[in-house]
Amino acid sequence: MYPLRRDPPPVERDLPATGGWRRGDPPAWRRFANVCRGRTFVLEGGGKLEEVEVAYETWGTLDADAANAVLVCHALTGDAHAAGPSAPGQRSEGWWDTLIGPGRPLDTDRYFVVCVNAIGGCQGSTGPLSPHPGDGRPYGGRFPVVSTRDIVRTQALLAEDLGVERWLSVVGGSMGGMQVLEWGVMYPDRVASLASIASTAAASPMQIGWSQVGRLAIVQDPAWNGGDYYDAAPGEGPHRGLMLARRIAQIHYRSDRSLADRFGRATVDRLENIDLWDRFQVESYLDHHGQKLVRRFDANSYLVLNKVMDLHDVGRGRGGVRTALARITVPCLVVSIDSDILYPPRQQEELVADLRANGTDVRHEMLHSDHGHDGFLIEYDQLGPLLDRFLCEQAKD
Repeated sequence: MYPLRRDPPPVERDLPATGGWRRGDPPAWRRFANVCRGRTFVLEGGGKLEEVEVAYETWGTLDADAANAVLVCHALTGDAHAAGPSAPGQRSEGWWDTLIGPGRPLDTDRYFVVCVNAIGGCQGSTGPLSPHPGDGRPYGGRFPVVSTRDIVRTQALLAEDLGVERWLSVVGGSMGGMQVLEWGVMYPDRVASLASIASTAAASPMQIGWSQVGRLAIVQDPAWNGGDYYDAAPGEGPHRGLMLARRIAQIHYRSDRSLADRFGRATVDRLENIDLWDRFQVESYLDHHGQKLVRRFDANSYLVLNKVMDLHDVGRGRGGVRTALARITVPCLVVSIDSDILYPPRQQEELVADLRANGTDVRHEMLHSDHGHDGFLIEYDQLGPLLDRFLCEQAKD
């Protein structure tokens, strides 16, 4: 008989305290803009930022009349690197690389494509890793609460710097789709079309509940230390909490069919002695994704952006969702994923119904996928033609 293991398998010892980008790291393809213009940036929740710098990337060339610009908005753990390879200072390849480039649906021979790292993020824009103006140390847990509307305001300021008065389209999935809708409500005259994918007009109780569990996983890790962990040695940061948050999320990002087809009940260990921590392959998969995220993301940024999604409600302070959506008068593409349990098609159907009730020209499409919510990052063969056709129609107009 082998003795039972009472502790879970160890994780990699060299996991960094943060996987975020820090000043002094290679910039890779990032460009930076200070959009604060010497003024205090007052956040929707009452917090203030004395400086707002955004990291962004662009692909293609802006036309002389600036009419071919497309803004791509990233999801929770995304960043401005929507297309291109990994490199020093950029740990992952572009999260929509298959969709952005010459001859691709977001054709950079035709469109000037822009993607901005959200404030509160950890890949170059002002966020918890940024120096606090009071003492020069990272904000850490002192970073204020941010909303979708705050993120969109910074994007609008960057658009002015880039010379883009009106986006041909604003496109995004999940948290990115929330930004898309806020663009239409906040700046209806500065968008010509909108494409919101696997998203919603307001976060649901189910989404908020899942989010809270993920945030608690982080803050209850003793190594989180109130958000002050950036000086921790490798292996001593809040990686356990961030990994657990990612494991939780990864389950509802996928579908039962996706996990069953990929893993079934296959095991990593032989289960001969029914050890408490012998693993099924799905557990190894969750471990892998947890460690992968720790190497490219930051626990404090996860808390901030996760809360952004919970706070999302286009109807807040505007007389309700339908009243707010009446400000959207441009053509819209709304995309659902039939196996999405986190942002189920019901939410997009409600969004489409509200838009149509206001007389908005809206098209609703369904991705057929076993991959759940992550389908917007996987089903390129289905999503690509939808975006290509929609953008071509807007460019003609």
